[in-house]
Formats: sequence, C-alpha cells, structure tokens
Amino acid sequence: MTMQKLTYKQAGVDIDAGDEFASAIGRMVKSTITPEVVSGVGGFAAAVAPNMLGMKRPLLISGTDGVGTKLKLAFMTGIHNTIGIDLVAMCVNDVLTTGARPLFFLDYFASGHLEQKVSLQVIEGIVEGCRQAGCSLVGGETAELPGFYAAGEYDLAGFSVGIVDEPDLVDGRTCKPGDVLIGLPSSGVHSNGYSLVRHIIDTRKLDIHHVYEGFTRTLGEVLLTPTYIYADAVNALMAGPKPKAMAHITGGGIVGNLPRVFPQGVGAEVWMSEVPESPVFQFLQGKGTAYSVEDDEMMRVFNMGVGLIIVMAPEKADAAIEALRSVGRQPFVFGRLTAGSGEVVVK
Repeated sequence: MTMQKLTYKQAGVDIDAGDEFASAIGRMVKSTITPEVVSGVGGFAAAVAPNMLGMKRPLLISGTDGVGTKLKLAFMTGIHNTIGIDLVAMCVNDVLTTGARPLFFLDYFASGHLEQKVSLQVIEGIVEGCRQAGCSLVGGETAELPGFYAAGEYDLAGFSVGIVDEPDLVDGRTCKPGDVLIGLPSSGVHSNGYSLVRHIIDTRKLDIHHVYEGFTRTLGEVLLTPTYIYADAVNALMAGPKPKAMAHITGGGIVGNLPRVFPQGVGAEVWMSEVPESPVFQFLQGKGTAYSVEDDEMMRVFNMGVGLIIVMAPEKADAAIEALRSVGRQPFVFGRLTAGSGEVVVK
C-alpha cells in the first residue's frame, strides 16, 4: 500500500505564506506605534500603558464593528487599499462620540485563501486609518479558512479602545431643548446601506466601471470612497468648547442614530436644506427613474451627507464652528433639539 503524507497546505492553509504575511504586517504597523505601546505586534497579546497624568478617573471606551457588504464592491472593483480605512473609521468614530482619545486598534482578517497582494493592500488601509485616528495598530488575527469563503473574498472586523477622563465624558445627559445641532459632512455613503446600494445597481443595471454624469470617477470608485475619521474634529472640540453629545451617523441614518444621545423628554428637528449637497445620494435615489427610492427610505438607510452630529449649547456654537474650521472641517448648523419623546422631525 502506498503511504501518502497529508499536510495542512494540501488542506488549503499555507503556514509559510502566513508567516511571511505576518512579517510584512509587522513592518507596516511600525508607523502607527505611539510611545504608550509597551509591546505590540508579534506576541500573543499587546501591552499599552496609556498616559493618565492629570486624569481624575480614567475611563476606557471600547468599540467594535465591521465593514458590511461594502466589501462586495471591493471584490467587484479590485480596489482593496481603502476598505481598511472604513474598518478603523466604523470602530473609532463610535469611540470618539464619548470624547475619548483612541489608544489602539486590532483587526480580524479572514479569507478562504491568503492572497498576499490583496491582503497587504487591505492592511495598508487599516494602517492609514490608524494614522488618521492617531491610534496604534497593536495586533490582530489573520485566519485562512478554506471552503468557508468564496474565491477572492474575505471578511473584516475591528476593535478599538480609547480613554477619557470621567469629568470630560460626553454622554448627552445635559442635552435640552434649544441646543444646536452642528453637522460635519460625510465623505459619501461611508460604510452602511450597501445591501440597498447593490440592489440599486442590480435593478437599474448600473455599470460600476462607468463614469456617470456628475462624477469624475467610476461609480465603483465613488462608492468605495473611504469613511471619514473624525479624530481631528473631536480633539479640537475637547480642547475647547466641549460638546454636550455627539452622534456617529451609520446604519439607520440621522433618524435612527441621533436619538441615541437624547435624555428623556428631548427630540429634535433637522433642516436637510442646510446640508451640503452630496451627489452620490441624489444618484442613488434616482428620482424620475423607473426604480427610485423614497425620501423616508433614504433617510432611514443612509447618512445623507452628515457623518457626525455635534450637540452644542447655543452660546458655544460659534466657538465650536471656529474650532472645527481650524482643523479643516466644514461644519454647518442644521437643526436644534426640541421638547419631545426621542423623535427626529425632518424638515
């Protein structure tokens, strides 16, 4: 009888390739490491010693998320070097809403077969996202799962931790009617609603490789525009006119996310006419086409051009706008808090 030695590589997992990939990642993440990192990529766990000087009661703030079906657009276009920015943004922006400073980030990358060229492009985006957020990429997990994912596909998840002193915690408890809503523009669709985006593409038979009127890039490139990371904006506010609350506008849109920061007895009205035009949403809505999306559905699914909402006391609104402009952001006032039971009225 002929004896055949079975190997992990025959089963679809190449250990040597995985080791080479891990070494390449180690070189890439060095640019994100801050002095607070005691030990990062390479061991079984990372060690971080955050600077807590002057803090009365340091709080660790955590957030975790993925990129969702926006990944499908990356697979369809072959553009993989920005999706990692989205991953960091979806986690870090949630942490930032509390006023916290992001400390570190970890990722989980899984595929059926480790394609180093593609995988390194994904990590390149994660590294860039960490740079924008001012946090360290201290580790992660790369899983090769043969037979679990379709060829050429992968999945991403992330986890972030930040720190804030309890007296500086932004949690919405002091919000009251009359407070001002300041919006910061989104870069586009960000990382939510892509199941509807793909449904629109399929039903209208849109070509993601075509440059449509109103755009200077292909539809695929427009839809893969990475999510804004708002660390610079939040840092500017926390150094001066501190906000009462902040809302990261993700799945559920403005109407679904803004109420998460309301105390009891508070609602809001938003004036969408004050939001800068975002052509991608007009294109996706497709008014006048055979397959259009109703206004209410657009508001429930997409951010509609608003990536972060900041709640300010009226007397501090001007100072907040000045602070945001000082870091290159383009804030706009587009609503106010009202007496209510958590509803958001769109005007």
